[in-house]
Amino acid sequence: MSLIIAQWMAAIFLLISLIHLYWAAGGKLGSEAAVPRVPGEGGGESRPAFKPSGFATLLVAVGLLLIAMLVCLRVGLYLPRVHHWSLQWVISAIAMLVFARAIGDSNLLGFFKQVKDSRFARLDTWAYSPLCVVLGAGLLAVAWI
Repeated sequence: MSLIIAQWMAAIFLLISLIHLYWAAGGKLGSEAAVPRVPGEGGGESRPAFKPSGFATLLVAVGLLLIAMLVCLRVGLYLPRVHHWSLQWVISAIAMLVFARAIGDSNLLGFFKQVKDSRFARLDTWAYSPLCVVLGAGLLAVAWI
C-alpha cells in the first residue's frame, strides 16, 4: 500500500513539475488560471497579483521534481531506499508547507481566501487547495512508512 501511495505522490509531483517546466519555457496554456488575481482599481477588471518570471517558474519546477525524488528515495522507488531519519523529517516539513498552501494566506489563496471571483480563485477552491491537502497527507504517509 505504501508503495502505491509513493508512486502516486511521485507521479503527481512529476506531472506538476512538467507543467511548470512548460510554463518556464514560455508555454501559455493554463498559465492564466495558475496565478492569483487582484481586483482592479475602482472596481475595474482584475489583474494578476504577480507575473512569475521564467527563472522563478523553473525553480518551482525543479523544487517539485526534487520532492518527487525525495519520495522515491524514501520508499526505494526507482532509486535506492534511504532510511535516514532526516529524510523522514524533511518530507514531513514539506508536507506541512503543502498543508499551509491549502490553508492559504487569507487573501489570495487557500480555503480561507478573501478574493473569490476569479477563475484562479474558483480553481483554487475546488482543485488546487484540495490537491494540496491530498498531497500533504500523502507526503506524511510516505514520510512515516
